[in-house]
Amino acid sequence: MALDGCGLLCKYILIIFNIIFAVVGFAFLGLGLWLRFSDSTRPIFQIQDANSYTFVTGVTVLIVLGSLMLLVVIFGDYGACNEKRCALQVFAVLLAMLATMEVVVGVLAYSKSDEVGDRIAEFYGNLYALYVMNQDPGIAVTLTFIHNMLHCCGMTGVPIIELVQNTCPKPDGWMEHIKMSTCPGVITEFFNSKAPAVMSIFIGTGALLFVALICSSILSRKILSASAPQYIILTQTTSAVTNFQPAQPQFVTTSYPDQDPVFFTPLSAANIPVASA
Repeated sequence: MALDGCGLLCKYILIIFNIIFAVVGFAFLGLGLWLRFSDSTRPIFQIQDANSYTFVTGVTVLIVLGSLMLLVVIFGDYGACNEKRCALQVFAVLLAMLATMEVVVGVLAYSKSDEVGDRIAEFYGNLYALYVMNQDPGIAVTLTFIHNMLHCCGMTGVPIIELVQNTCPKPDGWMEHIKMSTCPGVITEFFNSKAPAVMSIFIGTGALLFVALICSSILSRKILSASAPQYIILTQTTSAVTNFQPAQPQFVTTSYPDQDPVFFTPLSAANIPVASA
């Protein structure tokens, strides 16, 4: 079915959005499954204590969030590529739920920034201890990402004696060759001092999801209008019909006496085309 310019624009926006969403969803789900079923982290889920609660909760959130994002991508890509209104409606419902959750989490993170910072710092401490004990390559990748993003180095911040120095970023200046920021301190300070920035990130992500939701609604309407049957209404003036007088039946005889007369049936009003005004 043919879509107009606005419909095509929304279709391509949704396709690009779902590709990016799929990459992020695969990253979250892969990291969560790795931390959940890795030989070095699996025993943590069998220990019921306060120290492992934050780690278990964080891994569970990664798995659930990644799975939900991939589910949204499935319905979104199928609906946008194949122009299916039913799939787009399911995509819109899931996207609205996800966007609402993003905004709620952002507000809660702002209102409880101290507690959130401590919990994430504790989660980092669990990852750090697991890597020191097992040297798991998956945890090494996670620590490298965190260290480069926050520009910190382990629990001590001293690259020379740090146990995870191979995951630390390159020092900026000669002072950082001696001492860098510690990651738990950076995480806590980040959430305490930049709580509005954290909330704006969550709310901004929710706004992007709402934009995709609007595009989904517009594309669904365009698909409905494009698939509706088109009717051509033929009209004619009533004066031409009312003034039309059908011809009276007539017959014509030939000049041959041995032949029967031939009758010519006149055209009726329904058989004569009427010119429109």
